[in-house]
Amino acid sequence: MAKPVGEDSWLAYVEEESRHASDLEARVKVVELFKNAVNAEPGSLKVWLAYCEYFWSLFIDCQSAKAGWPEEEQMLGRELFSFDAALSLWNEGYEAIKYRLSDSHEFWNRWISIELDQLARTRTPVGVRRISHLFRDRLQIPHVTWDNTSQMYSSFLSTYNNAAYESEFKEVTKIAQEAKRAYELREPHELKLSRAVRSGDEEAQKTALREYLDWEMVQVTYAENAALAVSLCLGLYSRALTGIFSFDEEMWSNYTVYLSGRHHDAKKSRVRYLLPNMLDVLQRATSHCPWCGQLWARYILAAEEVGLSFQNVEAIKHAATNTKALEKDGMTGILDMYAAWCGYLKRTAMDPNAHEDAADVAEVGLLAALEDVHLWGERLYKDAYRGDPNYRLERILIQFLTEVKGEIDQARSHWIRMSKKEVLADSYDFWLNYYLWEMMVYASTPRARSPTPATPGSKTMRVPQLATNVLHSAVSRKTMDWPERLMDVYLQHCNDYEQPDALHYAMDTVYRARKRVAKRRERENAQAAAAYAAQVQAAHPPAANTTTEDATVQDSPSGSKRKREATPDEAAQGATKRAKNAEVNGVDVVANEQHLKRDRENTSVMVTNMPPDVTATAIKKYFREYGHINQLDVQKEADGSSSALIEFRSTEDVKSALLRDNKYFGQSQIRVKPGTGLTLYLSNYPPSADETYIRDLFKDCGDIFSIRWPSLKYNTHRRFCYITFRNTDAAYKATQKDGKSLEGKYKLQCKYSDPAHKKHREGAVAEGRELKVKNVDPKATENDIKSVFGRYGKVATVRIITNLSGKNLGTAYVTYETKEAAESALELNDTKFKSQILHVELSKETNYKPFSTIKGDRGSTASPPASATDGDVPMPDEHDGSRGRSQGPSPQEIQARTLALMNIPDTVNDARIRSVVEKHGGIMKLVLRPDHEGAIIEFADPVAVGRASLALDGFEIVPGRKVRTGNTSDLFKEKPGGRGGDLSSAPAGGKKPGFMPPTQNVRRPAPGRGGPKRMLGFVAAPKKQGGDNREDTKGNDASAAKPKSNADFKAMFLNSGNQPIGGGGSSREAEGEQQGGKGAAGSGAAVNGTKNASS
Repeated sequence: MAKPVGEDSWLAYVEEESRHASDLEARVKVVELFKNAVNAEPGSLKVWLAYCEYFWSLFIDCQSAKAGWPEEEQMLGRELFSFDAALSLWNEGYEAIKYRLSDSHEFWNRWISIELDQLARTRTPVGVRRISHLFRDRLQIPHVTWDNTSQMYSSFLSTYNNAAYESEFKEVTKIAQEAKRAYELREPHELKLSRAVRSGDEEAQKTALREYLDWEMVQVTYAENAALAVSLCLGLYSRALTGIFSFDEEMWSNYTVYLSGRHHDAKKSRVRYLLPNMLDVLQRATSHCPWCGQLWARYILAAEEVGLSFQNVEAIKHAATNTKALEKDGMTGILDMYAAWCGYLKRTAMDPNAHEDAADVAEVGLLAALEDVHLWGERLYKDAYRGDPNYRLERILIQFLTEVKGEIDQARSHWIRMSKKEVLADSYDFWLNYYLWEMMVYASTPRARSPTPATPGSKTMRVPQLATNVLHSAVSRKTMDWPERLMDVYLQHCNDYEQPDALHYAMDTVYRARKRVAKRRERENAQAAAAYAAQVQAAHPPAANTTTEDATVQDSPSGSKRKREATPDEAAQGATKRAKNAEVNGVDVVANEQHLKRDRENTSVMVTNMPPDVTATAIKKYFREYGHINQLDVQKEADGSSSALIEFRSTEDVKSALLRDNKYFGQSQIRVKPGTGLTLYLSNYPPSADETYIRDLFKDCGDIFSIRWPSLKYNTHRRFCYITFRNTDAAYKATQKDGKSLEGKYKLQCKYSDPAHKKHREGAVAEGRELKVKNVDPKATENDIKSVFGRYGKVATVRIITNLSGKNLGTAYVTYETKEAAESALELNDTKFKSQILHVELSKETNYKPFSTIKGDRGSTASPPASATDGDVPMPDEHDGSRGRSQGPSPQEIQARTLALMNIPDTVNDARIRSVVEKHGGIMKLVLRPDHEGAIIEFADPVAVGRASLALDGFEIVPGRKVRTGNTSDLFKEKPGGRGGDLSSAPAGGKKPGFMPPTQNVRRPAPGRGGPKRMLGFVAAPKKQGGDNREDTKGNDASAAKPKSNADFKAMFLNSGNQPIGGGGSSREAEGEQQGGKGAAGSGAAVNGTKNASS
């Protein structure tokens, strides 16, 4: 597990362990943890006080059997937790915290009360002398309750040493003057800091403490007692670094710089014995601020200064690279740490007393460091990473290659490679250092001497040509950040080292470059002036533009929760939707609804870094002391830990749960953060969007913790969801997608979820502008209704409800432009209009839509095929019994191609089901039934039923929910939340409910079953020979047209199961066709007589 960091973390960890310490071994383990805690936080008053109190409780418990310890453990405990050991621990703790002026008295008062209790029982002279010494020492230390301590000492002397009262008290008052003066100097700062703490203003507290520290650090230069000034400054830093600045990298840096200076100045004074070890301080600093590369660099340097081995310094470097926080500020901390590491490698190799392998080790380490930094940068910034603009590691490597290895060409190759990087190629600093390196190499190269005398006049002047080329390349760049500086260096260099022709060429080059730079500066100045003018104009806009529309509510985290925009298919209905808080049965429930509304966003906490194997039961048990848990969602993380989103009953419960932040859950230090600002309300996405679609849509924003879909059980038209991210930054990035166009027709709405600021629905119904008019005369037209209702106000629309044939059904909806006009028109209720008495009322919309239906083009597949010719189609006989029948399929045919899907969560809509099912065949109709957790699908072809049944049975429509197939009767046996009917008790090894491919019967177009209802004994008209009608398939012959008695019908009924049916073809084929049709219609599963199943 990760080591605790900070006094609160240590206390939480030890507290968790002590709760489970039920035997001596576990108690000793807790004591060892306290030792580790005080070593990690040596200046923490809370840790020391908890440690001493726990140790003292162990001493008390082992003295008698009241604590329930076994006798053997009591005996061992008296040896381990002795009285002398307990008092020694109190003394050790006091020495560590005694210079904390504001709160050290809390520890002292508890300790001295124990000492006085023991003295009250023993009253030994040794005890009196001991406590007198403790008081004398305490009164010489500045602290805020000095007067109280003095009064306590006075009472002690009066009780135990009254004879020496005056002399003792007079002496103590004399030696305590220095402490009193020291506190008087610091009292204004202490009072200011105390006021800031009481106000609860964290920023004011930080400001006061920073000012106090700045003042305290310089007191050592003026104080007569330098040791006291340093001790008080260290005590103040202990208060800061164990309190509000515990994880502040700037404060830790200030502390290390102060200690470094004191160590340097106090090498020959006794102050050096008061200063803590720099390695220990830097180890604590890097554990509190592991992202700070400067602290890691100081840690490596301090280790080098004290002479730690290479392995120990390398361990520090590995500790830095292993922490995930080093990349918190991008590449800054990484480069700072690696620069210190590479500097250490270079100095180790350059040490004249270094090991013979030091140079090789350094070379390998330097190249590895360069590669690690490059990989780190690519991982963080991908292709946007351009390298270190200060090229720190490269310079160290070049110096190593130049001075240690003597590989000049290899070092120069690094310069050339860096000159091609855009981030360095325009930096004058880079080119200047490159030039200086070439000059250093030129100066260190000895002049070549010829073994033979040179001919007079044949000697040449030695010039640094490579350095000249570097400057020429730099001056030639058009985008250099400070070209003027390099031009001056270029001319000066050529004037000092080059031949006249090179100097002439340099002067020409610089002249042209200066003209180019002058034009560039003019453009830059003009752009700067324009930008400044625009900034001034923006800061002081004209008075006419001061009226703006306030849209801040929608952009803030507390903005309104938006409903999705209406799609083109829903445009006609969107205007009539009603607000949820409308009157129900005449009672206004707005206030009641707001009171009962669950506010998950403000009553939830995000708990991270929990144990990998944690269970929901364990989490509920852990948090049950802090509030009632409404809902719990646990997720596994990539690093093996677990996270949970916990919804409590109220915000007060959330405040209590936040107290567990940085506490321990078993061996894991958990983080508890408010859930506010993590959840977004999403709507108006494509209807077929599922969880995968949503995650892909927001994958560039950050990690999604969970997606919560609404139940469709009572309203299948809902299309929104709630997305919870793991952090607020990811949620904010996701809100930037608000208004994004999806698939060219959906405008995404993505807002912070806040039920308290939901947007009410709009439209005529919600605004009370629409009237429902019943019992309208069938002959009335829209104009007739508009003329009557127009007397009460301007009518926007009139809509009469009609059937498919256009017949008036007697109901109309009248929409006014104002609510007042609609209310006035209610006077028409119970008035006569034409031949009917009107019933007029305000329209009310209910959100109860328990199922939805998607219909296809049934007529295209159920109708007879078109004639092959353009001739007329024969009309049925006037007296034919089939007159008036529709051309639609029979109920048996519809049932034969109907499939039911079960075990579908009530959060899945019809569009998602259709996207899954339509892959297996054309769909005539899809009915979503979330009340039975399923759907009914009517296919265009019976063959598709079997194909879809085989493919969809066991299909996971959402993770963990496998679809089951069956018929409609199976579906209606299902109960929400589980299986229903006989399916729930089916044996595990039994046959799964499902379909086999049904018999593919040949169906011919036939007249429907329309027309008047026929009673028993009715004789239908004779059918024409060769007529292609439905009756032929049932085997009716000519004799069927004769009237039959009741006895004949009874005989036919009794013999119908044994006699073959059909008038033509073999009876086996007719029987197989009929039974196949019944089997498919009855259950949709495997059928008898499957001769045609292979087709």
